[in-house]
Formats: sequence, C-alpha cells, structure tokens
Amino acid sequence: MADNNSKSSRSGSRPRRPGEIALKSVSREPISATGDGDPGFFELPVVEAPVVSNVKGKRPDWLRVRLPYGETYKNLVDIIDTHELHTVCQSARCPNMGECWTAGTATFMILGNVCTRSCGFCAVLTGRPDEGLDWDEPRRVADAVRLMGVKHAVITSVNRDEREDGGAPIFAETIRQVRETTPGCSIEVLIPDFRGIWDALQLVLDERPEILNHNVETVPRLYRRVRPQASYERSLEVLRISKEQGLRTKSGIMVGLGEQDDEVLALMDDFVANGVDVMTIGQYLQPTRMHLPVEEFVHPEKFAWFKEVGEAKGIEHVESGPLVRSSYHAEQHV
Repeated sequence: MADNNSKSSRSGSRPRRPGEIALKSVSREPISATGDGDPGFFELPVVEAPVVSNVKGKRPDWLRVRLPYGETYKNLVDIIDTHELHTVCQSARCPNMGECWTAGTATFMILGNVCTRSCGFCAVLTGRPDEGLDWDEPRRVADAVRLMGVKHAVITSVNRDEREDGGAPIFAETIRQVRETTPGCSIEVLIPDFRGIWDALQLVLDERPEILNHNVETVPRLYRRVRPQASYERSLEVLRISKEQGLRTKSGIMVGLGEQDDEVLALMDDFVANGVDVMTIGQYLQPTRMHLPVEEFVHPEKFAWFKEVGEAKGIEHVESGPLVRSSYHAEQHV
C-alpha cells in the first residue's frame, strides 16, 4: 500500500481497481483514542463513554416530527428487510425517514452495521465487524433501489478501519450495479475518510458518482470529544481531492454541540477554500443517554442566518434547518 501521505499514489500510475488491492486484514495493535486522527491505528480503541448525568430535555416545538407510517412506508421497510440491507435512515434514527423514502430518496448503509469508530454523537453500533466483505451486497442494494423506485440513491457506510482498503471496492461495485440496474438514478456517496489511504478513495472517485459527500460533522475544536478517531484536516483533504477530480462535493455539520458561531463561519471559509459545493447544517439530537448531551437547541432563525452567510461566502447551496440531515432533500443537490 502506498504511503498515506504521498500524493503521487493518486497522480502517477493508474489507480488500482477492485481486486488489485489486497483484501487482507491489517496487523492489530492496541492504541488509545488520541483525537489526533492518527491514520495508523488498526485496532478498535477503547474509548470511555461520555459521563453524562443529563436527561434529554424537552425538545422545542420546531423539533417535533411525524413518525413515518402508511402502506407505502411499510412496503419499503419490507423490501429492506427482505434484502438483508441496512439503511442509515433506520440505524441512525433519522427524523426524516418517512419523508425522504416517499420522495424517492433512500440512504443505504453498506459494509455492515458495525462501525470501528466510536463517535460520541452516532447511534450506529460500535465494535469489530465480521471479517471479510459481502460481495453480494452491491447486487442486493441495486435490486432494492429498483424495487423501491428510488430516484436518488445515497450510499454510505460504517468505517471499516480494520481493512487496508476500507471497504472501498464495495462502494465502487455498488455504484456500478445501481447504474446498471436502474439507469437514470442519480447516485450520491457519503464516504468515510479511508484513513487517508488515497488509493482506496480513488476506487470510489473513478466511478464518478453524481455527488461525493464526506461530513466533517463539527468544528475542529470539538473533534477530540465528538470524533476522537478522525482528523478535520484529513476530511478537508478528502473533499479537496474529490473536487480536484471534477466531482460535485458536499459536506455537513451538526450544531448544538457547544460550537461558537465564529467557529462555524471559519469552517465555512474552509469549505469555500476546498471547493465544497453543498453544505448541510442540522441540529444535533442525543440518540441515547450514553451519547453526548445537547448543549443548545439552535433556533430556526439561526439556521436561516447560517444559510444566508454560507451562500454569501461562496458555497453554492446551504441546506440549513433543525431537522436537516446529510441526505435531506439530497435529490435537489445534484
């Protein structure tokens, strides 16, 4: 595998294709959660759960949302279950699940439903995934896209840091099979950072998804607490490389975690400098008492202000609102 910090691996020789990257497990070594985004860790670190004595406070009226229901919704759930698939809509308890599914947008979570990272905000399971890759998963996703009548498919994944390829070949194969099965369906990928292994990222970029999405999630100051195994700078590099190759790029953050307004505005400047086309801003909601507490319920007027400022700075489109998530109105971002 090429040096993680070398740019020659993506600009010199032809990028490697699925099957050309050895699908081997990396050597395991214990490491603590430093928060510095060290790309060399391979063993799931032991990260202490946040010590929270709080109970989730009463949500303001603007965070009320109708639960999805109805025959159409039930049929879509049946398709997901029958195909043994995971959707981030369900795993992350997204409040917009019913609205998006009935609008023809769905977010499929590939590479299993167990993540090797332990972010303080995320409801997805953390642990050691099953070994190997499920090479039939791309076919099942493509079949579900066809049966659900999806017009805009969002494909995301857990982190698979125990693998050198980060699971990138499954991303590439899923894009190919969705395009083959459902011509005309636009594709957005919401990818991990692949630990800065650019050959793995290149496998995804070569398939030319309509949108390349990679979330930075929060401002740099809060990374150690919110994303202890990630690196803000590395995430910006993912977006920059993708933009340099002509892809439409997208990234998002949550607010209400203790960030300051000037930090959000500085982050917007970083997005502009790295060519981000679409930004999403939504309210952080604590999924369980074991996750980080909500520091603030941000008022809708502040979200409207963020949108105005971000677009004035040069971001083409800012989707900003309390219930906005990465895939919310995603079909409109193509």
